[in-house]
Amino acid sequence: MDYSFFIQNFSMIHCDRTVKPKEQTTIAYSFIPSESFASRPFGLTVNLNYRDAEGNAYLEAVFNETVNIIELDDGLDGETIFLYVFMAACAVLLAVVGQQLLATYGRKRPSKSKPVEIGTSNPNDVDYDWLPEQTLNEINKGKITPKTTPRQSPRQRLAKRNKGGDE
Repeated sequence: MDYSFFIQNFSMIHCDRTVKPKEQTTIAYSFIPSESFASRPFGLTVNLNYRDAEGNAYLEAVFNETVNIIELDDGLDGETIFLYVFMAACAVLLAVVGQQLLATYGRKRPSKSKPVEIGTSNPNDVDYDWLPEQTLNEINKGKITPKTTPRQSPRQRLAKRNKGGDE
């Protein structure tokens, strides 16, 4: 430690007190070191300059030790807030995952019973109400089946229509 090198100089106070022989006095002096010096050891020297009754000046080192400057915990800082937010996010994530797991295990399994038909009893699922009666009669007689309906080209239909296919 080099005592000729000053890192931070705390201003000196001027105190004009007369102290009688065989008496003591206390001088209060507070200072705040820079925040950049936190968590490091430093040598702290407190010197007392005084004069006696004849006017002779003296310099006395009343304190000369190594001190650690610590940072006071003043509540919440950025790291602590981030930690709390991260922990809350993890708790929410665990709650969602737990809810999903409970939902999948809580579902009813499909039974292995025979499926029941719901709806129409028409095997082809075709609505024949819109067909003309003549076509329905042919279907019912068995001449035309819904799957084997004869296909006509557009020219044949046009020729049938021109002959008077409206009967």
